[in-house]
Amino acid sequence: MKGLLDPKIDFVFKNIFGSSKHPKILISFLNAILKPKHLIKDVEIQNTDLEKHFVEDKFSRLDVKATTSNNEIINIEIQLKNEYNMIKRSLYYWSKLYEEQLGEGDNYSTLSRTICINILNFKYLKNSRFHNGYLLKEKETNEELTDIMEIHFIEIPKLEENSDEKDMLVAWTEFLKNPESEKVRKLEMSIEEIKEAKDELVRISNDDEQRMIYEMRSKILKDKVSALNKAKTEGIQQGIQQGIQQGIQQGLEQGLQQGIMETAKNLLKLGMDISLVKEATKLSEGEIINIKEILEKNN
Repeated sequence: MKGLLDPKIDFVFKNIFGSSKHPKILISFLNAILKPKHLIKDVEIQNTDLEKHFVEDKFSRLDVKATTSNNEIINIEIQLKNEYNMIKRSLYYWSKLYEEQLGEGDNYSTLSRTICINILNFKYLKNSRFHNGYLLKEKETNEELTDIMEIHFIEIPKLEENSDEKDMLVAWTEFLKNPESEKVRKLEMSIEEIKEAKDELVRISNDDEQRMIYEMRSKILKDKVSALNKAKTEGIQQGIQQGIQQGIQQGLEQGLQQGIMETAKNLLKLGMDISLVKEATKLSEGEIINIKEILEKNN
């Protein structure tokens, strides 16, 4: 058997969690994250097609979209590299999902609960929890304004080694972290959906065409990361260079100003009239009077 593909690559993640052939995987995953009062029983998965131009586009989002039996609209996105904009990005996509529900003439009451789930292969938020879920709440009383909006972040590297694998979200995060680990081998023996996900990963990994697409997608994502890193480095270098140039310019300006002030001082020492010093140096009358007062005080 060939080595397993990385389920954190969006192409593979979408094939496993966004497949209409395996809805139980997504249902289990969503119930693990959302822990709803009424368990999700069914999902309708959208955008299941993986057209070649999307796979080849390094700026495309191979996300998973679904509507649940609880009348929720869900979007799941997985990110390998910190692009330093995840919060604003997630809010933007949430607003698009929310707004797209409303057709012309539709009533606001038809809007469904909308949830964005971000799976990150890097540490991002300033706390130690690997899973954070955010709602709209009153600042002082913590009273929930509405449950119509929910944004989740799952940061895989924050999952601790001794985490309770009986928690389904821990189990799923372990699968994403390393599907070939001993922990996952034990989990797939007791959890049907983990076994189904692992079997699908094995199938994809042994399919030559799927592996070829995976390699292509992996390279494109690496190229994107390299491009982002290059842009960041060039930005820093440009900033440093600009800073040096600004420093030189500032130094020249300060030196010139100091020279003018020294000239004014010397002309005043020679007894030249203030109006003539003003004309010669282009300093203001107030500046020249100030220099004269300092000279008189020092004498």
